[in-house]
Amino acid sequence: MNEVKQIVDDIKNGNLKPIYFLMGEEPYYIDQISNYIENNVLDESEKGFNQTVMYGRDVSVDEIVASAKRFPMMSEHQVIIVKEAQDLSRTIDKLETYAENPQPSTILVFNYKYKKLDKRKKSYKAIAKKGLIFESKKLYENQVGDWIRRVLGGKKYTIEPKATQMLVEFLGTDLSKISNELDKLTSVLPKETIISPNHIEENIGISKDFNNFELRKSVGNKNIVKANRIIIYFSQNPKKNPLVMTISLLNSFFTQLLSYHGLKDKSKASVARTLGISPYFVDDYVSASKNYPMRKVSQVIGLLRDADVKSKGVGANQSHEDILKELIFKILH
Repeated sequence: MNEVKQIVDDIKNGNLKPIYFLMGEEPYYIDQISNYIENNVLDESEKGFNQTVMYGRDVSVDEIVASAKRFPMMSEHQVIIVKEAQDLSRTIDKLETYAENPQPSTILVFNYKYKKLDKRKKSYKAIAKKGLIFESKKLYENQVGDWIRRVLGGKKYTIEPKATQMLVEFLGTDLSKISNELDKLTSVLPKETIISPNHIEENIGISKDFNNFELRKSVGNKNIVKANRIIIYFSQNPKKNPLVMTISLLNSFFTQLLSYHGLKDKSKASVARTLGISPYFVDDYVSASKNYPMRKVSQVIGLLRDADVKSKGVGANQSHEDILKELIFKILH
């Protein structure tokens, strides 16, 4: 995030590079930088003749280079943005010659999503020498909560830990999706609001009582009644609560619980740091460790693997509803 801010600040200050090669697994930051260039480098009066958006599936590297070598019309720069540039992956090395001597008046932007250039290749070194290469890395699940808090903090909002967890468990690590939902929240809630689970439920539609976070907590506490209420709700709302996500989140929880059992230092700070969780949730692991000794945790992880295989239609002909009911029963008993 700091690197993105620095790139944007440099552009604002007129420190422009002739090539911006934006690559990596996380499209959110690629779009942020590319959109900023598209919207801010040229004035509206300059864009008609001097700003071009191309798509990797429709053009060749040679065509891009030919356009990049042209001079701008009545403007200091021209901007060329190549979206979905990963479609050019087989021929992208042809960019090397141009990158060695790029047109100074052209700002050439590649949105190379979900892939990255090989650092050992000459094309990478040529672009890095004269232009800028930015790698947008996917965040791990345990990093997304901090990202949400930072984004909201920058907009003068705070968020409760449970509300953060609801967003992460419902939306995963897709920063673009999460950003869209945060925009919804901040458009209806006044600044300085502490965003709560109720706000999430009312504005995004994630149930504060019937979600994977609450199921995980109920299972950890061996609260059989509540766990069964949640899985009944899940069976009635399967599209909002896919089995694959429930199994994945339960597996993460019990894998972390296995690690917790092996810790010598079980102080709150140490547990939070080692498991990559908020200190707010450490008590859930302390409680679950009393209900699930290490041997039982290992058995549960095996049950989760079996359920995952069944959910893919291997070795069983059960509905997802029945697989989940059977899984939760075996875990709790």
